[in-house]
Amino acid sequence: MKAIPVPAIAGAYLFEPAPHTDERGFFCRTFDADVVRSAGIDHHAFVQDSVSRSRKGVVRGMHLRSGRGEAKLVRCSWGAVFDVVVDLRPDSPTYLGKETFELSGETQVSLYVPAGCAHGFQALTDIADISYRIDRAHDPAEDVAIAHDDPVLAIGWPLPVSLLSERDRLAPPLAEALKNTR
Repeated sequence: MKAIPVPAIAGAYLFEPAPHTDERGFFCRTFDADVVRSAGIDHHAFVQDSVSRSRKGVVRGMHLRSGRGEAKLVRCSWGAVFDVVVDLRPDSPTYLGKETFELSGETQVSLYVPAGCAHGFQALTDIADISYRIDRAHDPAEDVAIAHDDPVLAIGWPLPVSLLSERDRLAPPLAEALKNTR
């Protein structure tokens, strides 16, 4: 497994596994504390694992946490997603930087999203499962959502948006949402 820095988002990394494949399929390591530590990330900080399943066209995001934020390691374990990270840390050298990725069950690449960055994705396949490793226990009172179609973010979702949660459908634009992050 190797750690690859994401230039548009300071502190973000892709963790690319080295799958072992044969006629049965594949086996790969999806988390390696030594590799994570070599990227300057405290591997002991992760306290919660979660998974979400989405259908093709579903958008989940854009989301972040208020207060000290939330760092997460995300991986598409089944299917494929169009994944988006936006740096919303005012003191960051990549403030308002945006990067998109295709994460898939085929590659098992993990993406480290630093605290203070917004994250979202759109399912590209009939079923897409995303696994999350999070550095703080979830507290719904700290959830912040940003409109997925905010013109400042200008995210080019690759498919028509088929479904949003009520929270995401009612999410405010970036400027208003940022007032709720401090």
